[in-house]
Amino acid sequence: MDKSRRLGAEFFGTFWLTFGGCGSAVLAGIFASDTGVNIGIGLLGVSLAFGLTVLTMAYAVGHISGGHFNPAVTIGLWAGKRCATGDVIPYIVAQVIGAIVAAAVLYWIALGQPGWVPGRFAANGYGDLSPGKYSFGSCLVTEVLMTFFFLLIIIGCTSKGAAVGFAGIPIGLALTLIHLVSIPVTATSVNPARSTGPALFAGGAYVSQLWLFWLAPIVGALIAGVVSRWLHETDEVALAE
Repeated sequence: MDKSRRLGAEFFGTFWLTFGGCGSAVLAGIFASDTGVNIGIGLLGVSLAFGLTVLTMAYAVGHISGGHFNPAVTIGLWAGKRCATGDVIPYIVAQVIGAIVAAAVLYWIALGQPGWVPGRFAANGYGDLSPGKYSFGSCLVTEVLMTFFFLLIIIGCTSKGAAVGFAGIPIGLALTLIHLVSIPVTATSVNPARSTGPALFAGGAYVSQLWLFWLAPIVGALIAGVVSRWLHETDEVALAE
């Protein structure tokens, strides 16, 4: 497959994940009608939105690029010998650009509402910036653990012996579950690109804390990649550089 097409697939997939998932929180998560009745989609709705973005794009473009849409996934698959070394940096660049462009479009749309202010803009944070004011340690463990299991599920669902053609469903459901658990803690990252886009528009302290939402998902993904090589040791895939 032509590399430019694969990078395009990663760009669009990460754009959709960031726009759809973060957009559900920014535009619909806490929306209230003129009557003052909260008609927002809430925690469950936002969690489903993130899962649905991965599910839909996995089937739309996953066959082109492998459907990573997440630097941690790319790195975890590389650690599990499921991604060529030469693809790692180009994929991550495409993913980060996709997330930033999605956040920019979302920001522009949100500005169309009179009186709207950015607030956290679906950015991730710990301590005072955590939705539930969780400590740095709690947020670190949460992000490492959630990313570890996300990669374990992704690699397991795409290994030999797994049901062919259905990987997108458990992967999307896994991301939904991850958000249900961890939105109150960190607003859920498990994806450094998704974290980067909103943080740049939320600004200030959110940018200063962004490092954690690169470090923790990557650590969790690397551990999952190594563990998966043990669990699925005969499934190593040699991809073209």
